[in-house]
Amino acid sequence: MTHLGNHQKPSRLLGKLPPLRRQVFLNQLPLSLLMAFVVVIAALLYPTSFEEPTFIASLTLHALLLVASLAVPWEKLPRGAFLVIPYLDFVAIGLFRGGNQQFLTAVGLLIFFPIFWLASSGFAPRTIVAISGLAAILIVWFPVLIQPGGFTPDQLVRPLLFPLVVAAYAATVVAVTRTVNVQRKALEAKDVELRAALDASQQRERLLETIVDTVAVGVVVVDAEGNDMLMNATQRALHVHALPQDIADPKERELLVYSVDAVTPVEPEERPVRRAVEGQAFTNYQVWLGTGDKARAVSTAARPILDEDGNFDGAVIAFHDITEMMAALEAKNDFVANVSHEFRTPLTSIQGYLDMVLEEPDLPPADVHNYLSIASRNVDRLSSLVSDLLSTDSPTLQLSRTDFSSLVTESVSSAAPAAELNKVRLVSDVHGPLLAWIDARRIAQVLDNFVSNAVKYSPDGGTITVRAWARGNDLLCQVQDTGMGMNTEEQTEAFTKFFRARSAIARSIPGIGLGLMISRTIVAKHGGSIELHSEPGVGTTIGFVLPGCLASNGGSAGGLRAKPLMDATP
Repeated sequence: MTHLGNHQKPSRLLGKLPPLRRQVFLNQLPLSLLMAFVVVIAALLYPTSFEEPTFIASLTLHALLLVASLAVPWEKLPRGAFLVIPYLDFVAIGLFRGGNQQFLTAVGLLIFFPIFWLASSGFAPRTIVAISGLAAILIVWFPVLIQPGGFTPDQLVRPLLFPLVVAAYAATVVAVTRTVNVQRKALEAKDVELRAALDASQQRERLLETIVDTVAVGVVVVDAEGNDMLMNATQRALHVHALPQDIADPKERELLVYSVDAVTPVEPEERPVRRAVEGQAFTNYQVWLGTGDKARAVSTAARPILDEDGNFDGAVIAFHDITEMMAALEAKNDFVANVSHEFRTPLTSIQGYLDMVLEEPDLPPADVHNYLSIASRNVDRLSSLVSDLLSTDSPTLQLSRTDFSSLVTESVSSAAPAAELNKVRLVSDVHGPLLAWIDARRIAQVLDNFVSNAVKYSPDGGTITVRAWARGNDLLCQVQDTGMGMNTEEQTEAFTKFFRARSAIARSIPGIGLGLMISRTIVAKHGGSIELHSEPGVGTTIGFVLPGCLASNGGSAGGLRAKPLMDATP
């Protein structure tokens, strides 16, 4: 098995070197490789070259310079210290040319490698041009100067064209390098500028995204073809409601968009985004997104985006979720209608009994007194309704010794006209007086709420039985009907403010959803409790217990708790 763990590629080794040392080595490497190639040729064709001391000295110096370029920590030395390598390359090339006459012409061309390195370094360009020319002269003169038998002036003059070419080459490289450096610096400055502009642009984009995602309005930006360019988080959440469940990637015409009735689908060309893409500007265009309980009502607005020439280039569409607002408006309308109806009921009773008194002057005084008493009680009921609307949380009690059985009789009498309309039979099952320390007006309000509810929720007739009895010092009361009844969920919500049962709403039964909540508050203030049992289609039984209020010598509300009402018997 071959183990490769300790063998690393040269590229990885170079990657670990400091940048300056790696650059010096790579600049020296081409000349060294070329020298190695020349050595191979000399070994094959001119083996006698290895007998020349200058040739051996040249090869040794080249090897040392290659090792030095890699091993010397140039990054720790003074700036430009690495240029000693190309300067010594001149010496190595001169020795190589002097030690091997067979390569005189070709070896001279090697001088262009260190010249290019020096001229492109950017250090002392004029000096480098002069040194390059001088080095070229010495390189071409060196073989002439060391040849046996001396030399002639003609031998020194003939090769002078080569140094001039070398100097011109060095000057050209210096000029090109200087131009490139200027361009590089300009590009670097431009790069810094562009990076700063990019950073600023990205920061503005993040700021815009944050602002757009912060607003509670859905925002969509589309191009001229209707493609989404921007959609904030609010709109993404709204868009989910419009997605059909059976289509993974729906088209615009497949989205669940409905008109203001939340039932009729909006035609594709009339949908907000399509209208905006067509260049229309609009405000408060209402649609529904989705179906069922999760449907959302939105008010949309759109404005076109124009280019420099005033041509349509896209649009911005805003989606404002108004579901809660519409629900609140509907609740307000229902509340006003219900309150009006609740006011109309006692007013109708007052008007009816007063008309009877006025239209029949021969009525016995007892009947007149009875009718006027009923009218007076309905006036009190109107006053109580107003009080309920102004304060539903903490009623103030005014306790007095009251015959509870008379309250039952008055409540049943007051409900008689409505019971007759619904063909409901009212039965009072109260035996003897039940003297109790209670707030008569408030407890009468509770009785009226229970009995009127029983009448209202028995639209198809039936029987309503009102029972009241004593158990020790506790007063118990129960109202039982054979009406519509409620399911378990409705019973749980029955004492919630403004709650209306679905069956009551469906059959347009009047009410404002405050009666049971107020009744429970009144009974609780007396120290008592209310129990409710109901079954759809069978009827409802509701009652309360007022503990410790039936004391023959007087007592106070808020005594001991009684047993559960539904377990008690008269």
